[in-house]
Amino acid sequence: MRVLELLEEVIDICDVSSSVPLTGKIIVEKKDLQDIVAEIRSVLPEEIEQARFIKAERQRIIDDAKNEYATLVTDAENQAEILVGEHEITKRANQRAHEMIEDASARVRELKMSTFDYVDKILYDFQEQMDIINHQNLSKMFDTLNATFEDIGTKLTDNRNEIKELAYKTKVEGDLE
Repeated sequence: MRVLELLEEVIDICDVSSSVPLTGKIIVEKKDLQDIVAEIRSVLPEEIEQARFIKAERQRIIDDAKNEYATLVTDAENQAEILVGEHEITKRANQRAHEMIEDASARVRELKMSTFDYVDKILYDFQEQMDIINHQNLSKMFDTLNATFEDIGTKLTDNRNEIKELAYKTKVEGDLE
């Protein structure tokens, strides 16, 4: 900034100027100071305008940064709410899935037990039918077999008796001859 340089010049002039003893005053060329002050006046409005522009630009940048910060914070909060919501949805979905799995497992157990009961009833009914068939047919078969054995036994006894009789006759008749 040119104004600061000019003010430095004024200080330099003061440092090199002659002093008035016991007064603390100095002797300065009026024209030198007037020229510097005139130059400061000519440069100052431009530098003040630059300073105002810089100040306004700085404020605009700060405001933009604040707005961007607020937008980022709002976006982050919204994203956090979404994530929390998704987390809750995921938690609820996992819980619901777990409940569905438990319900399905219970239903499978019920179906298995029903199937076992059904198969057991079919087997029980089949076993009863087999016992009835066995009893009816086996009794008839046993009676028939028993009658057959008795009949065979009777015939064998008759045949043996006939053979014994023949043998006796042969022995008795054979002794007579």
